[in-house]
Amino acid sequence: MAVKGKAGIGDFLQLGANAFVAGLLVAIALSVVTLLLSTGAQAATVNEARTGQLLLRTDVPGQYTVAPTVETEVAIEVNGVIARTRLTQVFHNPGDEFVEGIYVFPLPEKAAVDHLWMRIGERAIEGVIQEKGEARRTYEKAKSEGRKAALVEQQRPNLFTNSVAHIGPNEQVRITIEYQQTLAYDNGEYRLRFPLAVAARYIPGGARDEMPDEPKAIEARAVDGPVQSPAYALDKRGALVNPVDIAVFIDAGVPIAGIQSSYHETMVEKAAGNRTAIYLSKSQEAADRDFELKWRLASGGEPRAAVFTQKVAGSEYGLVMVVPPQPTAAEKAAFQAIPREIVIIVDTSGSMQGASMEQAKQSVAFALDTLTERDRFNIVEFNSVTKPMWPASLPATRANVLQARQWVAKLQAGGGTEMAPALTFALNGAVTPGYLRQVIFMTDGGVNNEEDLFRLISTRLGESRLFTVGIGSAPNAHFMTKAAQFGRGTFTYVGDVKEVNEKMTQLFARIEAPVLRDVAIRWSDGTPVTTYPDRVPDLYLGEPIVVSAASPDFARTLIVSGTRGNQPWSAALTPAGPDSAGVGALWARARIAQLMDEVTRGGDADELRKAVVQVALDHHLVSAYTSLVAVDVTPSNDGTVKTALVKASPPRSWDSTLPQTDTASTLHLLLGLLALASAGIVAVIGRTVPAGRAA
Repeated sequence: MAVKGKAGIGDFLQLGANAFVAGLLVAIALSVVTLLLSTGAQAATVNEARTGQLLLRTDVPGQYTVAPTVETEVAIEVNGVIARTRLTQVFHNPGDEFVEGIYVFPLPEKAAVDHLWMRIGERAIEGVIQEKGEARRTYEKAKSEGRKAALVEQQRPNLFTNSVAHIGPNEQVRITIEYQQTLAYDNGEYRLRFPLAVAARYIPGGARDEMPDEPKAIEARAVDGPVQSPAYALDKRGALVNPVDIAVFIDAGVPIAGIQSSYHETMVEKAAGNRTAIYLSKSQEAADRDFELKWRLASGGEPRAAVFTQKVAGSEYGLVMVVPPQPTAAEKAAFQAIPREIVIIVDTSGSMQGASMEQAKQSVAFALDTLTERDRFNIVEFNSVTKPMWPASLPATRANVLQARQWVAKLQAGGGTEMAPALTFALNGAVTPGYLRQVIFMTDGGVNNEEDLFRLISTRLGESRLFTVGIGSAPNAHFMTKAAQFGRGTFTYVGDVKEVNEKMTQLFARIEAPVLRDVAIRWSDGTPVTTYPDRVPDLYLGEPIVVSAASPDFARTLIVSGTRGNQPWSAALTPAGPDSAGVGALWARARIAQLMDEVTRGGDADELRKAVVQVALDHHLVSAYTSLVAVDVTPSNDGTVKTALVKASPPRSWDSTLPQTDTASTLHLLLGLLALASAGIVAVIGRTVPAGRAA
């Protein structure tokens, strides 16, 4: 019996070994399929285009081959608080067939895009503004007739697509777009930001069935394929996928005390008067992180209050900027004495892998350092699911804060970006008597359902205040800025681990000291002024008031007033000299943003659409409902054209060796592991259960 028992054990072990080998082979096979699926999805489908590298359509439906890179040239002119940017993309087709180029490019979220030129050799064709559907039809008709054409469409306020038809064999086509924006001003420092990288946009559960297989214009809430699931071209030879050259020229009106590039090496040259030129140290850089300059004016040149005006077609437009006074020590102390309830939301989705996750962890650690034992707090992690640390906020005792540090240290990135459940949990309408409730939302903002989230924040905010912290080298600034606006808070951007202390210090200085409330703007005779945004939010330490206004006459004095602490405050302003170019376009952009906010809040979409179109046509602006289109008169081809899409390098903060939020490779790997376990179990059961008996 002993011998027989030993033989039985041996047979069982042999069965287990066989099962393991069989399962391993199945898992390896599935892993190979997984890699093929994820590689194919990342490298060759319509829904994965980005700025940078042309992809030419092959005979296989939905598949493309790689073509040469596209070069980008950026020239920015800064005058006072307004920046005018000229962005040029240079396409070169080395093939022997005519191609259509389609590429996606980011712009600042408040950019007013008003000009388009298409240049072929010595010829330049200027674009015209049309309603979105009409512009698309104009473009498609020109393409079918073999004529060169270019079409610029807004997909988000900070994300655009450009289509260029009939780029001939060995031909260069230059597409130039111009826009203007106001500079950011914070704590005495100007900031100019030019976005270069576009992170993938996660599609929340339930929205995936709405995704089209081919790019097409979808007004207001575009879900175009090329902007959702971009692939990233990783050139192992070290060549730049989408090389970019940037030059900035600043005329501040007064001397600049110091200028610094946040993420790129630059050269600074002083020119005549107060003019300064800034160039990239390298002739070309990779488009894998946003470009940012910051500078201060010489002592005595800091802005306090100003009105910049421009007359356009008989109307006068103004840009009002006021820097409120610093809070007194007594005001700070009074506010800091109020206990706070801090809820920290941390994005741990796949797109936060690598440096972004480290930045987020350090930012949370900094936030925990600011808590006192009179405060309450909670931390909420989210990716595909929402996982709060506790069901509700707890006192910030030493033991609870230590537990939170340990909990945060274990956070890892992976999965989807389901923001709505996390925001719903944090903005639950709960009010703790005697506490000021503040929600800090840390994310890269890589989602495509911004409007749904804005509506959620607007309806559930209650007495809370929402402060957004943008993480990574290419955050979705449109989402972060508007979420903070609807949340009556502020937006802080952390682009590098080295900035965590500086940026989080500034954020908590704001949180602890709101400077001005109940802001209103009127003429000296008491007449209210119509401004955009129509409601100026509470202002925090270092923040200026920046609004656009329209009036038949800006000769009168403007009065800006508000409540500082418990006391009234006001400032009188008069226009600042001659016309300031671009003020009218900035007013129109602000007006359009206000109308789109009303759509988000549930206003009459049809009526608001008509209003947006009218403003955009009057001011020659690209919007959710209007596009720029340029068409050559002379046909250059018989209408036969291959479509070329665009790719680029991934944002620098991403860990490119790991699957990101938008890919399904994690699911495939899990299925492979499940197959391994299942194969082993099935094999063992199959070999050990006698024939004719149920398992």
